[in-house]
Amino acid sequence: MFMGEFNHSIDNKGRLIIPSKFRDELGDTFVMTRGLDQCLFVYPMAEWHRIEEKLKSLPFTKKDARAFTRFFFSGASECSLDKQGRASISPVLREYAKLEKDCAVIGVSTRIEIWDEAVWNHYYEQSEESFSDISESLLDFNL
Repeated sequence: MFMGEFNHSIDNKGRLIIPSKFRDELGDTFVMTRGLDQCLFVYPMAEWHRIEEKLKSLPFTKKDARAFTRFFFSGASECSLDKQGRASISPVLREYAKLEKDCAVIGVSTRIEIWDEAVWNHYYEQSEESFSDISESLLDFNL
């Protein structure tokens, strides 16, 4: 399970250090793609295959299903870490997530999210204000 928040800088070649705490679980190869809320999602291969199977079961006759799978898969790329523990982030994904220098790398259970630090801080502040309301609405899911 991935958890925790780490701050690292992306270099001028688009490489970002993945926290050492995440590397073993991430494995030798993993998938990086567009996430929701203007961040990137990073999945170990086993989790990526589970998600892929679920998305394949969506009805392609539904407009929203087609749109989501296009969005999700078109930005996906198989990645690996270099000897310094850095992942190379494609220009398309860097542009999508507005990654320029300072990044937040957070663990979210079965995935890692990569955020521009300023975007993450803004998102966090907004969400923190409504955390009680959010948690109350999740009671319906027996949490």
